[in-house]
Amino acid sequence: MKTAQETKDLVRAKYAEIAQQDKDTNASSCCGAGGCSTEVYNIMTDDYTQVEGYNPEADLGLGCGLPTQFAGIKPGDTVLDLGSGAGNDCFVARHEAGEDGRVIGVDFTPEMIAKAKQNAVKLGYQNVEFRQGDIEALPLSACMVDVVVSNCVLNLVPDKRQALAEVQRVLKPGGHFSISDVVLVGELPAAIQGAAEMYAGCVSGALQENEYLGIIRDLGFEEITVQKRKPIVVPDDILSNYLNAAELAAFKASGTGIFSITVFARKSSVDCCGENMGAARSDKQGQARSDKAENPEGVHALPGCDLGSGCC
Repeated sequence: MKTAQETKDLVRAKYAEIAQQDKDTNASSCCGAGGCSTEVYNIMTDDYTQVEGYNPEADLGLGCGLPTQFAGIKPGDTVLDLGSGAGNDCFVARHEAGEDGRVIGVDFTPEMIAKAKQNAVKLGYQNVEFRQGDIEALPLSACMVDVVVSNCVLNLVPDKRQALAEVQRVLKPGGHFSISDVVLVGELPAAIQGAAEMYAGCVSGALQENEYLGIIRDLGFEEITVQKRKPIVVPDDILSNYLNAAELAAFKASGTGIFSITVFARKSSVDCCGENMGAARSDKQGQARSDKAENPEGVHALPGCDLGSGCC
């Protein structure tokens, strides 16, 4: 059993490798695009080509849904993309938020951040930024974003409850998220659960669907809705890398399902100044999230309160 840090290092190394490949090389190594070895990264991606704001250079084919399609992003919104990769969903979100909006992408792989920044420069976007950071400890102040999106990323995070708690922390009161992720119904064979490639490929690290939705509910999110649900079929030539013929037949007969779901949920409109404020105060001491770039006048405000709002 790998530690959380070992798991993160595994994922970071694999996605750094993907970031440094050109798109054609990356696609040709994945089962969804033709030739196949042990790769599972592109078998579940959705087609973005008809989506407004889509930029082909930023699409590495690593998602499992179209969360921006369901996110209800409005002009002027501040949008956060978790696991932003080369910037694909950020650029789609920017189209929806417009020039008066703000889009922030967070990724913990330096190579992905560099690629996304290069793409933003090519596109001439001044209101899209990328920050290197951990989803379980986001480099953002509390209550600063209107919408959070993410595409097939939280299943890669060891502590999914903490990651979703961070989503709650950075959302404004009444803000919402639309997140596409991989979930399970039933148990995977032990050989697949222990395969590093299947973890980095978003399969073996997935939670049971009811547990995933239960975490969101337990954290106090409201209006929880599964906006889209589709089955993920892992090809036999991938599964046979981990299962013999009898094990493969047993798995296929087991009824275990792998699904991509896109989930919507809203943060309570009064969630910023109650008991969460105590956590925000202690969090402020431990992490420098309210930097001068976000508060250039140097005015001090407690995390979670808009200046002059009277909420605290």
